[in-house]
Amino acid sequence: MTSTPTVLAVIPARVGSKGVPAKNLAQVGGVPLIARAVRACLASREVTDVVVTTDDAAIADAARAAGDTSGSPERLHLVQRPAAISGDRSSSEDAVLHALDAYEAMHDRTVDVVLLVQCTSPFVAREDIDGVAAAVARDGADTAVTVAPFHGFLWRDGGAIEEDNYGVNHDKSVRQMRQDRPEDLLETGTAYAMAAEGFRTHRHRFFGNTALVRVDAARVLEIDDPHDLARARALAPLLDPSPLPTLADIDAVVLDFDGTQTDDRVLIDADGREIVAVHRGDGLGIAALRRAGVPLLILSTEQNPVVAARAHKLRIPVLHGIDRKDLALKQWCDERSVAPDRVLYVGNDVNDLPCFALAGWPVAVASAHDSVRAAARAVTTTPGGFGAIREIAAWLLGPTLTTPAHPTRSTNSSDSPGSTDSPESSESSESTE
Repeated sequence: MTSTPTVLAVIPARVGSKGVPAKNLAQVGGVPLIARAVRACLASREVTDVVVTTDDAAIADAARAAGDTSGSPERLHLVQRPAAISGDRSSSEDAVLHALDAYEAMHDRTVDVVLLVQCTSPFVAREDIDGVAAAVARDGADTAVTVAPFHGFLWRDGGAIEEDNYGVNHDKSVRQMRQDRPEDLLETGTAYAMAAEGFRTHRHRFFGNTALVRVDAARVLEIDDPHDLARARALAPLLDPSPLPTLADIDAVVLDFDGTQTDDRVLIDADGREIVAVHRGDGLGIAALRRAGVPLLILSTEQNPVVAARAHKLRIPVLHGIDRKDLALKQWCDERSVAPDRVLYVGNDVNDLPCFALAGWPVAVASAHDSVRAAARAVTTTPGGFGAIREIAAWLLGPTLTTPAHPTRSTNSSDSPGSTDSPESSESSESTE
């Protein structure tokens, strides 16, 4: 093997699937399975290039889109998978061998280590790919596989006679304590690595010395049927890393009010007037974003004048009493030539979901409804009304809120319909928040 080995990750993704139709395009955490695998492979420090082998144009398009947003799209290659090796009985090894040959022919380059990465494992991580690749490319193993600790008691049905049923990894007549049993390891089905020369000879993913690369058991899940897919979608908010936006990722910040800038409670006095509580840290964060030249808007369905009063204090535009917030958001973006996919929208409840579908960075506060948290691209650690907006401002500007303004942005965001900015609204009025 060369001093700098060529490591090729191959992702087989055929269109046919009996258990889950169009499985490789099914979304988990808002991302197609094929895209999740592509992103993990391209993020690997050990992988030289990635090949997606597929017989479907839609899968190829989804893979290409994931590569385009990866920062290194030139490392992703698509191979047309022949019909002869795309059926239900076709092996993954056949697909990997074909992709390996196609890659080497296209690039006139010899591959040292080839990986099989299965996109039916939605929670594959870069570390998993690095682990199996390094085991073969650097540590001398012939093959490698991801495994996780397994503590279950396995049984084998012996047939019609109950006496023939037996324990596979235990003696059924002796109930050992967990700590007294030898540790079993479960093959996760996520990632495999093989020395390319040996793989061509044996035409199988296991031969020679096999390294066992341990991964987090919490992330072990293979999608074979609709129930697996439902479980994956439920687990995604817990297992997926939450990417946080930076100032370079957004062109505007739009804020819901109730439950986002407040704790979603309302105090009502004897005359029926409503009073809400806000957090001074949020005011400090909003002031810092305004000084950095980030266009801001408060967008709320609430008609109470307290919303406009708060916006006036913060010196930012407001649109409230809005029934269709998504239409108002789209119009606001159109009037300012702001692309919706460059908008960070902060919300907490189901009436924010249409705006979540429109904005490129939907953000939920920690106290948001479960359905909103599940639809969010990022979630704050702070509940609404307790400094969640201050936390988001720190994502964008840094913890001290001192990142300089973007050079192409205007620091005046008061030219919007509904703006409550006025000369007597001094910036110092929020400087202590």
